[in-house]
Amino acid sequence: MTLAPDETSIDRLSDITAESRSSQLLHVLRDDVVETGRLLKLGLALGWLDVKLRYRGSVLGPFWLTVVSAIMVASMGGLYSRLFHMNLATYLPFLAVSLMLWQTGVATVVQDACGCLIEADAMIRANRLPLPLFAVRVVVRNMIIFAHNIVVPIGVCAIFKIWPGVVLLWTLPAAMLWIFNGLALCLALGCLCARFRDIPPIVGALMQVVFYVTPIIWAPSQLHGYARFLLLNPFYAMIEIFRQPLLGNMPDKALWFIALGTSVALWAVAALIYGKARNRVVFWM
Repeated sequence: MTLAPDETSIDRLSDITAESRSSQLLHVLRDDVVETGRLLKLGLALGWLDVKLRYRGSVLGPFWLTVVSAIMVASMGGLYSRLFHMNLATYLPFLAVSLMLWQTGVATVVQDACGCLIEADAMIRANRLPLPLFAVRVVVRNMIIFAHNIVVPIGVCAIFKIWPGVVLLWTLPAAMLWIFNGLALCLALGCLCARFRDIPPIVGALMQVVFYVTPIIWAPSQLHGYARFLLLNPFYAMIEIFRQPLLGNMPDKALWFIALGTSVALWAVAALIYGKARNRVVFWM
């Protein structure tokens, strides 16, 4: 006599299977994070070596980016302050901080995250290294470039005698959140782009759209009554929690809640993608 499983048994079996997969995913992530922490010095060295190799033979090295940023801020600040009918003393520090955060903190990190694993294909095939190590490499590399470019907004704020004061300390938790988000982006986009090579140009095109719909070269106050719709843009909250302390203002609590919620969602998606792609990445190289 054969007993057919009832619906309750099938549901319990599905729940047990789902719990088992979640448990396995958490164990895999934990093991890889621990292994990456053990190899943290290697990740730091790889990021530093990337910057040295990229600018090998150059006179100014990464400071060329600083010079270009200074020229861009000076030229765009004079032009757009007239177009937007804004006071230059208010607009230029805003533009300098916004462009620095966008170029070196957002756009470059997103673009580098797409090639995070592809550019390390030889190392992935030759060595059994944890994949988050290459995310650390990308984040460290961009932190070094970020440190070079922050000179420009500091110089502009000094010219217009803007000193943020104690509120500047709020940049520390914002920077930590940006670092964690950068790691999550590298894991998610790195795995996806290793499998689907059409994604990097798509992401590049989308980031141009995001640049224009996010208040980088224009101020949120110019939207007047429609500024509340900016809360629907997660890039706005992430930039604002970093930008406002640099300009001497306290960021709104709602922006922090949105930024933290975005980070949790981003890490959940990254963990899901990483858990599915971790053992297959080497075959996609």
